[in-house]
Amino acid sequence: MINFRTDLADERRDIYKKANNIEGEINGIETEEETIDDKIKIMRVKVLNNEAEQAIGKPKGNYITIDIKKINIITEEEMEKAAEVLSKEIKKLVENKIQSKEDILVVGLGNSDVTPDALGPNVVKNLEITRHIINYLPQYIDENARPVSAIAPGVLGTTGIETVEIIKGVVDNIKPKLLIVIDALASRSIERISSTIQIADTGIAPGAGVGNNRKEITQNSLGLPVISIRNTYGC
Repeated sequence: MINFRTDLADERRDIYKKANNIEGEINGIETEEETIDDKIKIMRVKVLNNEAEQAIGKPKGNYITIDIKKINIITEEEMEKAAEVLSKEIKKLVENKIQSKEDILVVGLGNSDVTPDALGPNVVKNLEITRHIINYLPQYIDENARPVSAIAPGVLGTTGIETVEIIKGVVDNIKPKLLIVIDALASRSIERISSTIQIADTGIAPGAGVGNNRKEITQNSLGLPVISIRNTYGC
């Protein structure tokens, strides 16, 4: 079995093809590459069947990888464009899963005290949370606003509780229609640190990219669609 040591579907695909001397595409995988400009590129990988799932070790579904070149020196305008590209891709996945005003729960995975693992909690701190305003002060918010709530459940090492168990307790109580999970991402390339984002509609198995598998956060385990947004985060 191939030791991928990466969470990125496009890297796993490339590794499998190289290891098996495959010239064309892997059976059961569809890919589409889109160049936005000289700084931003999108690679879409679709895993269609069990054979492809076993080949690259990723569940059937859609994986969208956004690469932003030289993110440390891009201009504010270029950063805004990258954010628009990311927003557009997330919106398409969300609209395929739920209706326009249905509830979303955002979960920021990771340890806020460890910089390479703090992406999830940091994103949650900066989200615009609307569920409580819609419930208690609807006159102060746009009538088209979607209810959004968020948690940063910490990590097993500090809570003693599997993350999926905490999430399930919240899901069972507030009953969102969709879960969005934010987490750091393992890549084989140091050049991709902070500059690559992968969005997927298959959920997440925390720690899988570095061989430290935790219980999966998926539709099977929670009973609702799960979208993951992950960045190659680091110091």
